[in-house]
Amino acid sequence: MVLDAGCGRVSALTAFRPRIARLVGVDIHAPEPPLAWLDEFRIADLCTMPDAFPAASFDVVLSSFTLEHFADPDAAMRHIHGWLRPGGTLIVTTVNRRHPLVNAYLSLPPAVGRPLQRTVKATAADAHPLVGACNSPRRVREALSEAGFVAIQIRTTAHLARAWQRRLPAFGLGLLGDVAAQRFPERRSTIVARARVAPLDE
Repeated sequence: MVLDAGCGRVSALTAFRPRIARLVGVDIHAPEPPLAWLDEFRIADLCTMPDAFPAASFDVVLSSFTLEHFADPDAAMRHIHGWLRPGGTLIVTTVNRRHPLVNAYLSLPPAVGRPLQRTVKATAADAHPLVGACNSPRRVREALSEAGFVAIQIRTTAHLARAWQRRLPAFGLGLLGDVAAQRFPERRSTIVARARVAPLDE
């Protein structure tokens, strides 16, 4: 069973749907229209609701560009760890504050940041409040380790142009940012992390 934690309106998991026996989505609000590719959807705040799912429910959890929105990312990682079965896998993607443009974007006051989000995101509905409390490779590793995850692997990749492709000026700025950071892995715009819950025999 697989959980899309912060499923939004689209998911990278849809490409793998034929191989997933049961796919569950969770977010802080219900998608409109309902997501046909999910077997189940729940409304929950991952930071404050450890009982949103029973313990050891899932084999895989995906958290795709949600970590930057969490008010308490450490709690969210602990809760996800509890929902995974022994040996289960968590995949996290999130933005990287080590990239200067991402840091500037996350640091904007809400009065400026929210309108800008609605400009650069794929749709205005994708513009959620930004926190950025756990958005460097080091900080992501710390949060996963403190939550109890093992076999933590972290890499970075260039994703800014794709994320900001809705408007041509934003796409151009993102492309320049991706090219400028390409030689500096710690500063690439997107963090991709993989971690596991320790199997019972370890």
